Amino acid sequence: MEIAIETDEDWWEVEALFDLSFAPGREALSSYRLREGVAPVAALCFVAREGGIVGGAIRNWPVSVAGLPALLLGPVAVHPTRQGEGLGGFLMGAVIDEARALGWDRLMLVGDAPYYARFGFKRLTGVEMPPPTNPDRVLGLELQSGAWDGVVGPAQRASD
Repeated sequence: MEIAIETDEDWWEVEALFDLSFAPGREALSSYRLREGVAPVAALCFVAREGGIVGGAIRNWPVSVAGLPALLLGPVAVHPTRQGEGLGGFLMGAVIDEARALGWDRLMLVGDAPYYARFGFKRLTGVEMPPPTNPDRVLGLELQSGAWDGVVGPAQRASD
C-alpha cells in the first residue's frame, strides 16, 4: 500500500470512496458546512493505493475556534474490501504526524469517541459544531501541549 498526497487526478476516485463509505447524502452532515467554499489543506489529504486501486483516503480542512486555527479532520474512509487491515489507523497516524510537523496546534473531528480515543482524541467541551451535531461526538487532539486549554465557542469556516 502506497500513501501519497491526494492530487486533482485522485478527486473522482476519492469522492466515490467517500460516497461508498458514507452514502451520497454525506454532504448534508454538519461538518460539511465548515468545508463549503474552503479548500482542504492539500498537504494533509492522503490517498492509499495498492496496484493503482484506492484503498483509503483522508482529508483535512482549516477551521477556527475562538479565533484560533484548527484542523477539521475528515472524512476518512477505507474501502470495504480493505477494512480491518489497519489502513484507517495508518492514515490517521500519518495525518497526526504530518500536521504536527507542519506546525498545526490542534486537530478536531466529529466521530465515535471510543474509536478515536486510541489516537488521543478527547471530547471538546465548549466547542460547538453546526447543528444538529451531537456534542459528545465533537473530539479534539492537542498537537502541541495545552492547545485546546480554554478554547470554547463555535467552530467556523476558516474564511469566516
